[in-house]
Amino acid sequence: MPRPVIHQPDDVLDAVRDLVIEAGPRAVGIRAIAQRSGAPSGSLYHRFGSREELLAHAWLRAVKRFQDGFLRALGAPDPREAALGAVAWAVEFALASPDDTRLLLEHSRLALLQGEPQQPIAEALARINAPIVSAVGRLAAGLYGSEAPEAVERVFYAVIDLPVAVLRRHLHAGTLNDRTTRSLQSAVSALLATDDVNHIERNGNRDEP
Repeated sequence: MPRPVIHQPDDVLDAVRDLVIEAGPRAVGIRAIAQRSGAPSGSLYHRFGSREELLAHAWLRAVKRFQDGFLRALGAPDPREAALGAVAWAVEFALASPDDTRLLLEHSRLALLQGEPQQPIAEALARINAPIVSAVGRLAAGLYGSEAPEAVERVFYAVIDLPVAVLRRHLHAGTLNDRTTRSLQSAVSALLATDDVNHIERNGNRDEP
């Protein structure tokens, strides 16, 4: 019979995440993770392979938790409602999961990992943002009738770059609350205003002969 799993993977990954947040990536080693999670070092090596794998799993878990709701919001039929719903979800996620949010906002994948994880985790890291890129392209097409670089860049500003900056500032200041959603949605609406949509449409196929 297989040995029962005493220490759940999420408990271990919580320990990894919390150590990163409290002391930075360099403070995260197998011994520290074992002490924080209560899992023996041997079982960590057996289940995850290495420190790099543990950090990668913790980071990927936070990304996937965020992306689940974000992509669901971006899939709304009305493109403007999709954009506003996506930024509302970003605030909702940050309020409900501040630790995962801090991990993502304060520590990039490149900053976390000193080496390259082995397959298949390396493949998962390489493709993790592909659904977001595709969804932003579809949103640009819905808003402006074009996936031209100008249109896609504007949507990235609105639903990715601006919310990240706002959330980071409010989390650091301890001022994030439900009112942040309304302010952020107003800013996003202004950023997505279609005053030059005709310019975007005219230049949507500028590379074609």
